[in-house]
Amino acid sequence: MKATEKEPRTETAETEAGTARITWLPAKKPRLVLALGHGAGGGIEARDLKALAAALPAHGVSVALVEQPWRVAGKKLAPAPKTLDTGWRGLWPALAAPGLPVVAGGRSAGARVACRTAAELGARAVLALSFPLHPPGRPEKSRADELLGSGLPTLVVQGGNDPFGKPAEFPPGEYRMAEVPHGDHGFAVPKRSGLTEDQAMEILTTSVTGWLAGIV
Repeated sequence: MKATEKEPRTETAETEAGTARITWLPAKKPRLVLALGHGAGGGIEARDLKALAAALPAHGVSVALVEQPWRVAGKKLAPAPKTLDTGWRGLWPALAAPGLPVVAGGRSAGARVACRTAAELGARAVLALSFPLHPPGRPEKSRADELLGSGLPTLVVQGGNDPFGKPAEFPPGEYRMAEVPHGDHGFAVPKRSGLTEDQAMEILTTSVTGWLAGIV
């Protein structure tokens, strides 16, 4: 444990969608909270969420890894987007409790939740990891309106080979894009790419750290 970090802690939050869980990775002298929701097919053990939780507290950013009620209850399938939004709204007071600006974020389905709810909840900015711009092979089913609709400073971090939307497929808008070359939807990179997983995660964490430095 670095001297700049405090011990992780976990708390639960009651929402209209059920009991949610927050794992805090606090900075010693935090200036921001970054709340990160997981995707529809996994939890907070995702490589990108773990990498950010390990890297950011040393930069004055407390990380809150959020587990939606369906995941806490042990269910295997995520509920409808409306229910995910309800869970996120219900735990927001716990995320804001430290009295710091909160950046809403998440990966995949969690990124969609953050985009849809950030403005109404008073988030300072949005971090969208592996934003699912469209279902694989269905570019006509675009979710760009969710990404573009928050009206807040937004960083998208996308794998260069993400079947849910490659960086070049994203429409122009008031957001920043950072690419993890060759990364798939989970930011895994093939051996032939010449990148290791550690290098891919360093690209991701460096991009997010630099962007958050400009959020006040």
